[in-house]
Amino acid sequence: MDMKPELNGDLKDGKQNRRPAAIDGPTNPMVTPLLNDLYQFTMAYAYWKAGKHKERAVFDLYFRKNPFGGEYTVFAGLEECIRFIANFKLSKEEIAFVRETLSPTCEDAFFDYLEGIDCSDVEVYAIAEGSVVFPKIPLMRVEGPVAVVQLLETPYVNLINYASLVTTNAARHRFVAGKSKLLLEFGLRRAQGPDGGIGASRYCYMGGFDATSNCAAGKIFGIPLRGTHSHAFVSSFMGPDEIIDKSLKSLDGSQVCEDFVSTTQTWLSKLKRLSILKGVFAETNPSELAAFISYALAFPDNFLALVDTYDVMRSGIPNFCAVALALNDLGYKARGIRLDSGDLAYLSCETRKFFETIEKEFGIPGFGKTGITASNDLNEETLDALNKQGHEVDAFGIGTYLVTCYAQAALGCVFKLVEINNQPRIKLSEDVSKVSIPCKKRSFRLYGKEGYPLLDIMSGENEPPPKVGERILCRHPFNESKRAYVVPQRVEELLKCYWPGTTDKKREELPTLEQNRERCAEHLEQMRPDHMRRLNPTPYKVSVTAKLYDFIHFLWLNEAPVGELQ
Repeated sequence: MDMKPELNGDLKDGKQNRRPAAIDGPTNPMVTPLLNDLYQFTMAYAYWKAGKHKERAVFDLYFRKNPFGGEYTVFAGLEECIRFIANFKLSKEEIAFVRETLSPTCEDAFFDYLEGIDCSDVEVYAIAEGSVVFPKIPLMRVEGPVAVVQLLETPYVNLINYASLVTTNAARHRFVAGKSKLLLEFGLRRAQGPDGGIGASRYCYMGGFDATSNCAAGKIFGIPLRGTHSHAFVSSFMGPDEIIDKSLKSLDGSQVCEDFVSTTQTWLSKLKRLSILKGVFAETNPSELAAFISYALAFPDNFLALVDTYDVMRSGIPNFCAVALALNDLGYKARGIRLDSGDLAYLSCETRKFFETIEKEFGIPGFGKTGITASNDLNEETLDALNKQGHEVDAFGIGTYLVTCYAQAALGCVFKLVEINNQPRIKLSEDVSKVSIPCKKRSFRLYGKEGYPLLDIMSGENEPPPKVGERILCRHPFNESKRAYVVPQRVEELLKCYWPGTTDKKREELPTLEQNRERCAEHLEQMRPDHMRRLNPTPYKVSVTAKLYDFIHFLWLNEAPVGELQ
């Protein structure tokens, strides 16, 4: 995607107006300037009425607490924010609607003003998408005319909140499942509407999932697709007599099996005669066998069967193996089975034994490693329990609990004014966690000798940055007793310019989804294990410099009213 700005030659407010070229709009066409809270427009009018609308303001977008009881979050949604700002423009129809919505006392000139605004004079600084992030550290810093930036608040918080939450949820599932397991996102049908489904597929892939069942997401984002059949397909068959075309050409095309049904039934008879399998099954369900045969005839090179429609060990597994062995005769290798109910740990272990028995008894290399996929309302806790019980599952299909973020409804991002007209501003609260950190800031990640991040630190914009090998005092923003000296072995500045507005600042290119996915995996790998564990993780330190600490508390005392006792 070409993100280079071009000059359109128009003059606006004495400046040559730069307009971004060739940047697509948001993925969801509903993301327009009207995807906003009404109070953003009422504030915009009040700013305009007071003559404040062009005052230069700085806002921080951040969150206050890590989700899911953990100690890390993955930042996502930045690309959609840049797409939105690059195409920000109120249409005449939208302005007419705003006019109808606001008070009839609003002056006409305000709506002329709305017609002329865009984001050419806005600057956006952000942490790279896919990065591991922590509370209080600005994910994005947005600078520009206060009325315009105010109109970005609700869309930006909306675009970041769910994206970061579900990416983090996916990353947590990946951490529990382990690197070797295949993770499949199956949540479309349970997601909160079409946009929730598309967004979940995109950001679960970023967070470490390998594929999705969502065809639209596959087309839009290039995410690998996975899926075979449901119980309905299996139960729709009555028996093998329904199969009309029974022929199947071998993988290399050298021969044709004229009656694949009979070949499968022959293999099923061989399985029944194995003494080692006696007592495991006797007669299998013939309609299930017919369904498996039919599916194998349709997809001989991608045969994966759902085996729990009737009985997993007494029918599903033997029927699958008979079809898989018949396919093997023709050079095909069956992909595996899916378990969607029952005791997944026990059934997967028994299934693996069955596969290994066939490999040994019939001398078929690799059959014992035939894939086992599990689904059925899985979540973090289920995966953790399966690991503790011991299982033989190779892939997990996860839906409802993943895409709905069942364990936590929202991340809780906020968008706070920290400076206007070069004057730092602070938001106070009796709840210390809701006190904002004032002024335009820089953020750094400090790394220790072992390569792990030690902490993140914020400083005033004009403070000298931390340097490798130089001791720096790091302070908790609000608790004076929490402080530590750090001698960093590596220093990483977090905020980069992703939208320079009319300035000549270097702009970061937006990475691809694949690159964001790789960054996510790399950042998670860098984290210290005790920060990552599911239960009682060690809190990651977020700090400020001594100078910023002093300024926060000076401004706090300056702005807080002094009480009087009678």
